[in-house]
Order: sequence, then structure tokens, then C-alpha cells
Amino acid sequence: VQLQASGGGLVQAGGSLRLSCAASGSIVSINAMAWYRQAPGKQRELVAVITRVGSTNYGDSVKGRFTISRDNAKNTVYLQMNSLKPEDTAVYYCNAAIKGAASYYYNDYWGQGTQVTVSS
Repeated sequence: VQLQASGGGLVQAGGSLRLSCAASGSIVSINAMAWYRQAPGKQRELVAVITRVGSTNYGDSVKGRFTISRDNAKNTVYLQMNSLKPEDTAVYYCNAAIKGAASYYYNDYWGQGTQVTVSS
């Protein structure tokens, strides 16, 4: 099982980006999916999380600007980021609780990270 994130890049303040993260492998079920971010010199922080049935929760700094969604048929989670600010600059990581074919339990998986840079 692996997660592959994409969609990062360089954007001006006020712009938008959409991140995607697809899970692949021998997957039985995916529970919660989430996005985290880590800026230089800072701890990794939760950006947004979505349950299998679509309930969402957001970090205070992104509420009203970012939207998390998922496509269960494609095992993919998205993060639509609008009104981007320079302080949103970070490496963004996707995370998912996945039960693989060889496991009785849900395990925590991380994507490789994708850089988002917002210029002022």
C-alpha cells in the first residue's frame, strides 16, 4: 500500500492550488484521510481531515479557505486551497488509515509530501 501526492507548486498570494493523493495497492478499506503540512522550523500540523462518510474538520488557520474532499471509488483525497497566503508555504503530506489485504487492522500511511510555495 502506498500514497502518492501531487499538485503542489508555486503560486502568488491570493491564488489557488488543488492537491491530490491517491492510495494504491492491495486495499480492503480506507478510513479517515487527511492532509498535514510542515513549514521549515515548525512542527507538522493538521490541515484537514475527512472521514469515510464525508465528515470534515479543519485547522483554524485554513477554515473558510481550504476544502477537503475524497472519492472513495478512486481511493483519492483532495485538498482545494483558495486565497493562499505566504504563511501557507510548507510541505504538504497526505495521510490515511488503510486496511490492506494482508492486515487485520487499519495502519497509518503517509504520502511523500508535495511542496507548496506561496509568494507575496
